[in-house]
Amino acid sequence: MEESLQLQIQRFEQLPSPTEFASQLESKNVPAVFNGCIKDWKAFVKWNPANGGLDHLQERVGSSTVEAMLSKTAPVFYGDIRSHERVQLPFSTFIDFCKQSMRNTDSSGGSLLQSERHHDAVTDVDQESMLSGDVPQQIYLAQVPIMNSEDRERVQLEGLREDIQTPAFLETKELASINLWMNNAQSRSSTHYDPHHNVLCVVAGSKQVVLWPPSASPFLYPMPVYGEASNHSSIALENPDFSLYPRAKCSMDYSQKVILHAGDALFIPEGWFHQVDSDDLTIAVNFWWRSNIMSNMLEHMDAYYLRRILRRLMDKEMNQVLPKASHGTEKLKSTCELLSNGADHGCCDLNPACKKQGLQGKDLKLHELEPFSLQALHELVSVVHDRVNITDQSQCIQSTPPNDSKVSVKHECDKTLTSKLFFLEDDPVAKILWTFDPSTLQNVLLAMAHNFPRTLEALILHLLSPVGAEVLTRKFDEVDQHTTEDDRNKFYQGFYGAFDDQFAAMDAILNGKELFALQAFKDSLDKFLGVNIDVPKPSIR
Repeated sequence: MEESLQLQIQRFEQLPSPTEFASQLESKNVPAVFNGCIKDWKAFVKWNPANGGLDHLQERVGSSTVEAMLSKTAPVFYGDIRSHERVQLPFSTFIDFCKQSMRNTDSSGGSLLQSERHHDAVTDVDQESMLSGDVPQQIYLAQVPIMNSEDRERVQLEGLREDIQTPAFLETKELASINLWMNNAQSRSSTHYDPHHNVLCVVAGSKQVVLWPPSASPFLYPMPVYGEASNHSSIALENPDFSLYPRAKCSMDYSQKVILHAGDALFIPEGWFHQVDSDDLTIAVNFWWRSNIMSNMLEHMDAYYLRRILRRLMDKEMNQVLPKASHGTEKLKSTCELLSNGADHGCCDLNPACKKQGLQGKDLKLHELEPFSLQALHELVSVVHDRVNITDQSQCIQSTPPNDSKVSVKHECDKTLTSKLFFLEDDPVAKILWTFDPSTLQNVLLAMAHNFPRTLEALILHLLSPVGAEVLTRKFDEVDQHTTEDDRNKFYQGFYGAFDDQFAAMDAILNGKELFALQAFKDSLDKFLGVNIDVPKPSIR
């Protein structure tokens, strides 16, 4: 909710200064509408189809050859090159299509006048077929260059430059390109984002624009990052397949909608997904420029930024499963050091000082546990025993270690089962651990270590799922935050002392935690990059 409030589209009746635009909008990547922004353009009057604007355009640049989109899915135009053709035609031919559409709208009907026919050669498309049937309605002029700073040879309509002017708040920007967008029938563009900042100006007609912030990309299923249309959504606009794209059902919850009329302009920050609906005859111009972030990003830093961003996305994915973020690995490192320095490898034998502090002495006696801790211990031990072979079912919980040694683990079956658990609601062990406060966690684990060491060993070495390992390390973090260093050391010595091989226990926890992170990493690649691949599992030492 906080993010959505921060990203609300702003509206301006008066244009901001270049400084205000840069500090209040551009730097925050927030969209904005500027009402009446371009009404002082020559184009606002001269290009108006209702006032002979089509004749003006035809006279000014009619002889220019432009590249148009030809799509059989019209009125929807998808960015994927497999769904449309790029065809060359004289700009005047497209203007003729627009005039014909206006006459049809006026119910005058009839075919094109002979004087309006043009016999210029048209690459890839037969001229006569374009002037008949549905083809004119399948044509859309998209991103036709009026100015291009990187490739002047691509500029096709430079003659229109004098009819438009750069909005005042962009005067300090180094523009990458200025483009014409024009349709002669209702059209829809597929949902996509641009790699540049964008100001879209409507000269004639109107457009409806639906916008999503980059953070909503998981709900829009972007095409694979390695594809030709990686900036486009995979979801069809006409009949979205929610069985294939289930998250798309929620996509509109993250969207904002604006309607632009002639004279209005819209700032679309880089990375913002947008889907545009245009009226029957709409003319627009847009300005693209590189953001400061992209302009100042040093190439030799790309790998570092990629790793940092992927890590941040992965952490976000993990926190959607477990709300509180913590990593819980430092205590494993410190415990390794304690064990290497001679920590007790058997069950914890308390010295008088420990008993006086009450950290571990209290935990060793079941009858001294608080009711909640005792119940939690019972539930945790019961879950473990449900998953292992028990020699004597009547002795599920005993107060002495020997009976606990009868627990034998079904290694392959249970490890295969738990290794696939990545969600809290799917793992009863993780759900129990998640409810523990630091004190309860210490009481329960130390009671298990002293009274049921083989059950604890079975839990950690064979039944701890990836989500369970993540929960346990986060709970270790909470213990670290709420106890003294001396108490922490005694707790970890007591806990790991229950294992014949303490380092195997640490490996089991770390391997489970890394599997959980790996799944989050794979989910992030799928949601944000459209990449669904098998990533090698962490090596087991």
